[in-house]
Amino acid sequence: MSEDDNSKLAELNRRLNKTLDDERDAARKKRHDKGYRTARENLEDLVDSDSFNEYGQLAVAAQRSRRDYEELQTETAADGIITGLCNINKEEVGEASSQAVVIINDFSVLAGTQGFFHHKKLDRMCELAEKSKLPVVMYAEGGGGRPADTDVSTQIAGLNITSFTSWAKLTGHSLKIAVNNGYCFAGNAALYGAADFCISTKNSWIGMAGPAMIEGGGLGTFDPKEIGPAEMHYQNGHLDYLTEDEAEATAITKKLLSYFQGAKKDWEEKDQTSLRTMIPEDRRKGFPVRDILNTIADEGSFLEMKKIFGRSVVTGFMRIEGRPFAVLANDCQQLGGAIDSSAADKAANFIEICSAHGLPMISFVDTPGFMVGPDSEKEGAFRRMGELFKHGARIKTPLVGIILRRGYGLGAMAMMGGSFVDPIYSASWPNGEFGGMGLEGYVKLGFKKELEAEETEEKKKALFDKLVARMYEVGKATEAAAHLEMDAVIDPASTRETILKAFKSFGA
Repeated sequence: MSEDDNSKLAELNRRLNKTLDDERDAARKKRHDKGYRTARENLEDLVDSDSFNEYGQLAVAAQRSRRDYEELQTETAADGIITGLCNINKEEVGEASSQAVVIINDFSVLAGTQGFFHHKKLDRMCELAEKSKLPVVMYAEGGGGRPADTDVSTQIAGLNITSFTSWAKLTGHSLKIAVNNGYCFAGNAALYGAADFCISTKNSWIGMAGPAMIEGGGLGTFDPKEIGPAEMHYQNGHLDYLTEDEAEATAITKKLLSYFQGAKKDWEEKDQTSLRTMIPEDRRKGFPVRDILNTIADEGSFLEMKKIFGRSVVTGFMRIEGRPFAVLANDCQQLGGAIDSSAADKAANFIEICSAHGLPMISFVDTPGFMVGPDSEKEGAFRRMGELFKHGARIKTPLVGIILRRGYGLGAMAMMGGSFVDPIYSASWPNGEFGGMGLEGYVKLGFKKELEAEETEEKKKALFDKLVARMYEVGKATEAAAHLEMDAVIDPASTRETILKAFKSFGA
């Protein structure tokens, strides 16, 4: 290599090093003083070692006309967005399945704002993701649009930028997981909210405008930490998972992504016989459905989304013998398992995403039906619950339904994709019970005259209990299966085996 070639290589390395944390020590220290990680530290934790192939590393902000170029190379490294292709979870799912696109907004560069070259880099990644159908992980922290890119003289408002369209167009084709820590406002928040799954740290504030824009609009003066705190968004169901810090957020992101990447070779099974005693003999008593899910799932493989929103339906993921599945389940300890409007929204959205990305589904049913009454209707129940049927009818992947106990009315049907014959296999545990509505409501409605004819409250209660017991016998699992309203009644301990057999028969 000639001396001239050596000098060119040295110059290249000098330029590249200016984008790294060691050359940007003041910016790194500022992040660490807040208890945050740098963008490149998050990158290193997310991607497999030595797998990242960076795009556009030498970009700087379009401000050469107003700032020193040498300064721009360090202070606006990569124009505030690190982009590239990589492997994530290669050791678990293999080389081919682990390929992914990564986009990390760098708050240490001009508060993570979106400039001219920043947008070009983002568009480049979206184009590659659309062509390859690879999943995308984005760290979204940043303050939105950047007004100070003075080199750009061929636009007025910049509303012809295509980044938001490019990102949104990936929906249903490339899985999008977005992570946030810190401030995420305006354009960054719009990108964050258009992801399939939103993971956030507790130290996050997410809003469609930051303090300056709010004040400029005459809406008052606010501290940034008053705008869109993560805890609020989590309670409202707009975040899928809330973590303590960036390290946990990254770990959850990798785990969530893995379900869409495929099967794992290594897995551990729990003792399945304990399932036989997890549901109380008293049919009126609740039970912790997550204990059942964690027992059926491979050790440590169950991951729940939106845990504190729409709480009567559990949504999440599990593995059985290493194979990934999307999971729906009723939680009878919340509203008795009745599906309210929030739970219907949550389930419908979850079904839509998992179906679009080819993940087989398992539904564990224990519900008295949809939540009814004037208060429920004030929430637009008929529309929101109707959406659950619409998404259920469009499921593109195989669904297996397991009735744990109660399978009543329209709510149970919706949990099974719209009907008990929609799953590729539907089975009940022995204590399953079925009806067009809850037994107690059915007796009160269907035998109203007989009950009113009883002379005393004691006799009325005795008749009521007798009629409920009779209806239970008529609608118990073995009778429903005998009438072919489901495919089988199974030993709870064989649930894993039954599920796998059903999916294998359909090549799933």
